[in-house]
Amino acid sequence: MKIDKNKIIDLNKDIETKHLIQLDSIANQLQHKDIDGQDIIKKLKIFQVAIPSWALGAGGTRFGRFSFGGEPASLEQKIDDIGIINTLTNTAGAVSLHIPWDIPKDYNGIKEKAASYNIVFDAVNSNTFQDQPDANESYKFGSLSNINKAGREQAIQHNIEVINIGKKLGSKSITVWLADGANFPGQNNFQKALKNTQDSLQQIYQSLPNDWKMFIEYKPYEPNFYSTVIQDWGTALMLAESCGDRAYTLVDLGHHLPNTNIEQIVATLLYKGKLGGFHFNDSKYGDDDLTVGSIKPYTLFLIFNELVYGMENNPQNPDLAWMIDASHNAKDPLEDLIQSLEAILIAYAQALLVDQNKLREAQEAQDIVTCQEILQDAYRTDVRPLVRESRLQAYAAIDPLATYRALNVRKNLIKERGKKSTATGL
Repeated sequence: MKIDKNKIIDLNKDIETKHLIQLDSIANQLQHKDIDGQDIIKKLKIFQVAIPSWALGAGGTRFGRFSFGGEPASLEQKIDDIGIINTLTNTAGAVSLHIPWDIPKDYNGIKEKAASYNIVFDAVNSNTFQDQPDANESYKFGSLSNINKAGREQAIQHNIEVINIGKKLGSKSITVWLADGANFPGQNNFQKALKNTQDSLQQIYQSLPNDWKMFIEYKPYEPNFYSTVIQDWGTALMLAESCGDRAYTLVDLGHHLPNTNIEQIVATLLYKGKLGGFHFNDSKYGDDDLTVGSIKPYTLFLIFNELVYGMENNPQNPDLAWMIDASHNAKDPLEDLIQSLEAILIAYAQALLVDQNKLREAQEAQDIVTCQEILQDAYRTDVRPLVRESRLQAYAAIDPLATYRALNVRKNLIKERGKKSTATGL
């Protein structure tokens, strides 16, 4: 289905008066603080977050998966779903494909469909954590780190194939995440596993087009629990530096041990000019893949504070690739993504309120109390009217979630695709 913009405009009219009153209130607050609210709205209006092709169906755990009706059973239908989200929010203007789950059958056709929704192709993602039916080698004991050279070569060639698929779509980057590791002491030689991974990544990097980037992702545990080859940001950074100038570290919020200071990691990578991409989600314990901002919204704000500072003060770092990486089986996937986009924009807007000059002065004066007050004043400001206005100016929905429900989108998707339709790759 495709949402009629006129229906969004009609639903906006019902709440526009209330919205404008709230907008006027925060505009007056910001004016007294010498903050340009319109400048923040402009930045929110152009902020785009990629939707991964695997997040449009219900996720699952090793215990089971509870499907939603009307799930997208093809890449074309996944693009349609992202089109729905982008029409409602004006923030989901990119898709990140997972290969081989979502290899286009008709490249021109899929590009035309994406363009009809103003969607571009973001980073392509390789898969060497599952064995494919036609594979000669198994990844059971690793892929790029595998002690078996034939297994490593198969994984290298898969990544090169993913790059070639991305080239056809207009993508400009590849994300490499490895499940490689060990569950038991003595299972792997740590140094050989790391060296094999480095050598493999360097070979993939050599196949990278000159205008492409490679993003290297890290994760402390899961599916292997004793050791993971790329277990932290330092290892990912070391591997990126060994590959070349166009290789970067990718930060996934869920890929950290509990209470890790992610904002400090972000600041360090920005300072080194090696932060390439960012995957948004939320968690209580680990890689929970929960809705962005649902558990630790203040942490999300603190991370965005470092991102905003870094984007202004670290010209050595390239423009960042933003993506949601959440997937679970308790919510309507499209509603979850809409909520995540809302949380991201709120945290971004709050961070834009921070007076960096006053914060620097308080830091130099060693005035810890004022430092805290500056940050928490920005965090406690209700910036939702600014987010809503950025959508209204883009002819999107003032309240995307309410509009989604008012238009009975899920009901219509079930009617169109059936109750038992299952998303590809899940």
